[in-house]
Amino acid sequence: MVDVGKWPIFALCPQEDLKFIRQACVFGSGNEVLYITKNDEVFVMGTNSSGCLGTGDAQSSIEPRCLSVLSGKRIVSLSCGSGPHVVIVTSDGEVYSWGHNAFSQLGNGSTNQSLTPGQVSTNLVNKKVVNVTCGSHHSMVCTSDGEVYAWGYNNSGQIGSGSTANQPIPRRVTSCLQNKVVVGIACGQMSSMAIVDNGEVYAWGYNGNGQLGLGSSGNQPTPCRIAALQGIRVEQIVCGYAHTLALTDEGGMYAWGANSYGQLGTGNKSNQSYPVQVCVDKERIVEIAACHSSHTSAAKSQSGQVYMWGQCRGQAVIAPHITHFTCTDDVFACFSTPAIMWRLLSVEPDDHLTVAESLRKEFDNPETADLKFLVDEKHIHVHKVLLQIRCEHFRSILHESNEDIIEMNQFSYAVFHAFLEYLYTDNISISPEDAIGLLELATMYRENRLKQLCQQTIKQGICEENAVTLLSAAVKYDAQTNMKALDIDIDRNDGAGIPNTRIPIELRRDSCLDLEDFCFRFCINHMTMVTQTDAFADMDNDLLKNFINKASKAGAFKN
Repeated sequence: MVDVGKWPIFALCPQEDLKFIRQACVFGSGNEVLYITKNDEVFVMGTNSSGCLGTGDAQSSIEPRCLSVLSGKRIVSLSCGSGPHVVIVTSDGEVYSWGHNAFSQLGNGSTNQSLTPGQVSTNLVNKKVVNVTCGSHHSMVCTSDGEVYAWGYNNSGQIGSGSTANQPIPRRVTSCLQNKVVVGIACGQMSSMAIVDNGEVYAWGYNGNGQLGLGSSGNQPTPCRIAALQGIRVEQIVCGYAHTLALTDEGGMYAWGANSYGQLGTGNKSNQSYPVQVCVDKERIVEIAACHSSHTSAAKSQSGQVYMWGQCRGQAVIAPHITHFTCTDDVFACFSTPAIMWRLLSVEPDDHLTVAESLRKEFDNPETADLKFLVDEKHIHVHKVLLQIRCEHFRSILHESNEDIIEMNQFSYAVFHAFLEYLYTDNISISPEDAIGLLELATMYRENRLKQLCQQTIKQGICEENAVTLLSAAVKYDAQTNMKALDIDIDRNDGAGIPNTRIPIELRRDSCLDLEDFCFRFCINHMTMVTQTDAFADMDNDLLKNFINKASKAGAFKN
């Protein structure tokens, strides 16, 4: 659990109140905080620079003050600028802003400071906003249908309008984003970034340190695709003061921009105008962190390790350094200057178990279970009623069954244990090799979300050592799935021996990922290392021939 007490500002808050906090954000110079209680009440506290507390006056407060206008609205996204100004998004998709406004960064059409939260509605009527990010003096939001709107300071083109005139109200960012679906946004001090649904990254605004990743240092007044990331699918992007980090679907991390504090993690202090891959002990990264008010970077690996680099209490850490933390948020509480939060922080309650937590706790508990599965001579303890509620397959076979033990020979213990655990937790913990077997089970039982989790595990878990093993398994899986689909076709004939319209496309290829193609692409991209593994030396002869043929067509053997 994250301890909000690690941020100094919370020393002013009554300690009894801390346990009721559900969300929080420390912003500005580290001397202001907004937090939300479990009852959805909103409180603020701190120095109140530029009226950023939204209390209706400019008075500092060492005691929490309630923002009744926002209480009960459920804040889902929050960001702030350097003024500071604050912009929040509610669960209903509404946008509110307050604080510093000399550059129209509040989006209300004026340049007057606002001491209370006001709704930003111009051009956002009938739009559901889902995310907000702020630069130093500009603001940007993303809607549920993938549109981006920006407003405020525009001296370097950070609004993306094609000019350098300030923008007083939300304006849709179009240009080459016109027909794209944006799924992620981020702002540096005077730069803007967007990820579209195919994993491409677009950048615009100030580029004096190469923070746009375009290979130059010239400003960009409209969105421009980062060509150096061609063929790389980005899933998360974050911006520091003048640098950018990107996380790929394979768990890789890229960085570019300013590097005077080592914030790129490249082992030196040289700026980079092109994306450069950052390696972290061969670990797969699952989360990256930075914010425009600091030069600090952080990342969390698949194994749970948290790394930090960049500005660390005045010192320069030029390469990822492992910490004892369990979350990236703690990096900014302890090392960042000022001690702020890089996102709206969610604090998990620890005073009671939720329904989900209670179910997770009861998985494979022999004391409460009423059914056992025998797999590879091992027992897995479960509850019939939960299986019937969670899975259509079990609903039918357990409806009239009085058995206490069911033997399962079709799948391995690791695969079937992971499947049953998924029914209790909505998550999976399994090796990428076994994930293919679990994917076969998910396909057979028509568990579409489980299929997506398996695909994600394979993507994040593939490496040079297991790439050939996964490719071999993927080829086998695709072939088996195709045969099963063919069997379904034969069974679904019209009585005259003529199959009906085929349905195997749905079973044979998932829209999210073609396993065989993904594994093959990874092998090609890491050809030198893959061909030196024992798995490659032991590859099936037919598979090896097919691999060499496809690799040749893909241009892998060209000089």
